[in-house]
This record gives sequence, structure tokens and C-alpha cells, in this order.
Amino acid sequence: MRALPVGDAALLVEVSSGDEAQALHAELVRRRAEGSLSVREIVPAARTLLLDGLTDPARLAAELTASEIPPAPPRAREVIELPVHYDGPDLADVAAYWGVAPEEVASIHAGTEFTVAFCGFAPGFGYLTGLPARYDVPRRATPRTAVPAGSVALAGPYTGVYPRSSPGGWQLIGTTDAVLWDHARVPAALLSPGTRVRFVGAA
Repeated sequence: MRALPVGDAALLVEVSSGDEAQALHAELVRRRAEGSLSVREIVPAARTLLLDGLTDPARLAAELTASEIPPAPPRAREVIELPVHYDGPDLADVAAYWGVAPEEVASIHAGTEFTVAFCGFAPGFGYLTGLPARYDVPRRATPRTAVPAGSVALAGPYTGVYPRSSPGGWQLIGTTDAVLWDHARVPAALLSPGTRVRFVGAA
């Protein structure tokens, strides 16, 4: 683990894997909740966490790098279910990468429980992990200039749902009507780090 200073009141903590990042995120959120850690923001990414609003970043950096990351706590009980039509334009390509029939992509994907590892790219966009490494797929060689909102997509080890229309290079396998970001909702984001997610095939 490395802890790098960012300005006067922040640290960027680097770990070696996504699992470690998720476990450390859960531990730091727990410590903030119990009052043993004073930090304004904890922002996880693939293998880093940004801690902002620290009063003594150097002391925390020394503490973190001298300690081991505790195991991740048991997952929250609630599972968010997202209905999805497996009708994406890249479904056949993904099936070819996986070496299965197109209809099997839907059963494999819907049969997996995902966890939101971190959020980014656009408000409401979560990077979901859960598929075994053998199902990693590359990004498209040529990104699309506009991916429709609600597109369910794959890239590398991640699944994501586009919360709004935007350019993108992920492989599109389906669509959902779920609203990922709603300013009128509290919280506005449907998905947050640590959320458990299942995709349910829609008729």
C-alpha cells in the first residue's frame, strides 16, 4: 500500500487489487461512521482511494502504510434488481468472445450477483464486478459517438449501465429502464460503492 499526498488535506491511497480497494473502502467508511476517522470524502476507484478533508494527512499515511487491510465485512443484505432486455447490438460479439451461444450470455450475466466496486465516468455510473475473469471482454476498437441511456455494457472485468446518452466504447449487451441518476431522489444515485446488484431478464 502507498499513500501519496494530494495538496494539503488529502491522500491518494494505492493498493494492489480491486478487492483490496473495496475492503479498504469499507473499513474507512466504518471508521468514519464510528468517529475514529475524520475525513470529508472517501472516493474509491479501481485500485485507489482518495481521502479528502484530512486534518493530518501525514499521520494517517503513516498509519495506513504500517497496517494490514482487514477483510471486507459481510455484504449488505439488500440486492438491487435491474430488469434488462438482453438485446444489445454487441451480444453476438460477446458470445463469440465467451465461446457460447448468444442466449447463454443472458443466462450467465443474469445468473451473477454483482457488487458496485466504485463509481465514475458519469453521475450514477457504477463499475460492477462479479463475472469470473474468463468473461472479461475488450472495449470496442471504435467507440460509439452516442450510447443510449439504459444500455447495459461490458468492458474488461466490469459491467456498467449508462445513466444517460454519451459516447462510449463498451460492449452493449442489453437495455434497462431503471433510472440510475435522479436529482429528485435521495440519494440521487441508485448505485453506490458496495451495493449488490442482480440483473433480471425482462420478457
